Amino acid sequence: MSRKPTKKRRSTRGRAAFFILISVLIWIGYQSLIREKPIFPSRWDPFAPLSVNEAPSILTGWKLDRATRSFETCMAAIGDEAELVVLDDFFQSAECQIHDRVSLMSVGRATLEPLETRCAIALRLAMWERHTLQPAAEATFGAGIKTIRQIGSYNCRRIRTPDGNSSQMSTHATADAIDITGFDLTDGRRIRLTSGWNGDSEEAEFLRDARDGACRWFKAVLSPDYNALHDDHFHLQSRGWRTCR
Repeated sequence: MSRKPTKKRRSTRGRAAFFILISVLIWIGYQSLIREKPIFPSRWDPFAPLSVNEAPSILTGWKLDRATRSFETCMAAIGDEAELVVLDDFFQSAECQIHDRVSLMSVGRATLEPLETRCAIALRLAMWERHTLQPAAEATFGAGIKTIRQIGSYNCRRIRTPDGNSSQMSTHATADAIDITGFDLTDGRRIRLTSGWNGDSEEAEFLRDARDGACRWFKAVLSPDYNALHDDHFHLQSRGWRTCR
């Protein structure tokens, strides 16, 4: 029995669905232009810019990616949800440089030891802090996150592997990554991956929630589950393929 008619029907349905989607988006865009008030709440409006303090929707990840495409849209999305200083771009070599460079001191209610990174990392950290870390800490410990502990963003080096350095440059070479080692809570407790990742403790539960939540806001997340090179930190990237390990 031939399956061609079935494939043809599926192809026709796919084209029809795509046409309907495009038509709906065009209609929404047109209505947004001619109306004084938006049709939908901002978080459900695909044409509205990202806002860190807005409750997430299924469109938030797409808005986040769109916001990180330029320095202007990235800074607009951060607004006053981070304490940072804008710096000139840094160039060390063709492989090692920082565009859209900022010095970051805090995101939301959490401080960091000042570090130089890209605006895209600052924005993704702000989303993680607001929508993952603070709620998870309150739910698990009844306390908030006071400080996010990190060990750097920019580092002109190649990717490390268990067999040695790769021939490919790390995303740290362009400050498109940050390494997080743990958190200090508002009640004085210190949560570190080196001591809290393994087991069934509250710390382990929280750290896994933090890792899983980071996978929503970052393009790639590597944890101690990935390999021994990451047993003391989360590696969080603002570019790359969707990886969550």
